[in-house]
Amino acid sequence: MSLEVGAIVEGEVTGITNFGAFVQLPEGKVGLIHISEVSNVYVKDVHDFLKEHDKVKVKVLSVDDRGKIGLSIKQLTPPPTPQPRPQRPQNDNCERRNNNGMRPQGDNRERRGGMRPQSARPMAPVSFEDKLSKFLKDSDDRMLDLKRNTESKRGGRGARRDK
Repeated sequence: MSLEVGAIVEGEVTGITNFGAFVQLPEGKVGLIHISEVSNVYVKDVHDFLKEHDKVKVKVLSVDDRGKIGLSIKQLTPPPTPQPRPQRPQNDNCERRNNNGMRPQGDNRERRGGMRPQSARPMAPVSFEDKLSKFLKDSDDRMLDLKRNTESKRGGRGARRDK
């Protein structure tokens, strides 16, 4: 009987390596269970799941021309059912505040365009020129802040000198 892809056979673990486990199959053939095919969960060490001389049922994944046989235990076990992720509570005003009712330091959401409350009324249409001028002004402000911060970190090199 030759091994066919998709067949389920029983074998004995003969060796364990960092990347998987070797299994002795019927008719004296040896196949490899890659570490990614050992279990449905993350496998850091194959020794946590298999021991030498364990009897295991495996599914034949591949048989190549040189006689290499790829095996899987993972495909015989049903995948775990995903747990539903808990929903985040919806906040009415979309702002973080500490116990004093104040925003935490460094919270500059308005400037960087972060979370904003949803308004019920539609916004008035803004012209392209207004959008462009607002963008240019914001861009200049950001560039000025960046320039100030980098000059102070350099220790004054390249900064203006007063005579």
